[in-house]
Amino acid sequence: MADDRCDLLCLDLPRAETIRTSLNAEAATGAATRARALGDGTRMTVALALREGGELCVCDLAWITERAENLVGHHLRVLRDAGLASSRRDGKIVFYSLTETGLRLLDALREIEALAR
Repeated sequence: MADDRCDLLCLDLPRAETIRTSLNAEAATGAATRARALGDGTRMTVALALREGGELCVCDLAWITERAENLVGHHLRVLRDAGLASSRRDGKIVFYSLTETGLRLLDALREIEALAR
């Protein structure tokens, strides 16, 4: 038998049931979606640039990240769809910034990275 499984059923049913009923599958799915949005190196770089710059347009972000504008635009849509970034149009220019959720998630990931060193 594999080392990562119990050899004997040892279920603590009251404790396990309390935990099982307290979990929110919808919230877990949302959190996984947001975490997955930062799971790409380019998106993480774009998010870090937004954290540093506050509000930036796609042109600035493409220059900063050394990526094509269409690629940066794609990654910004993923961040926006995950609720980590927001956008606003000013004439012909679209500016992006991190949402509060995006800022907090980035801060948490940076803290985890610092602890891992």
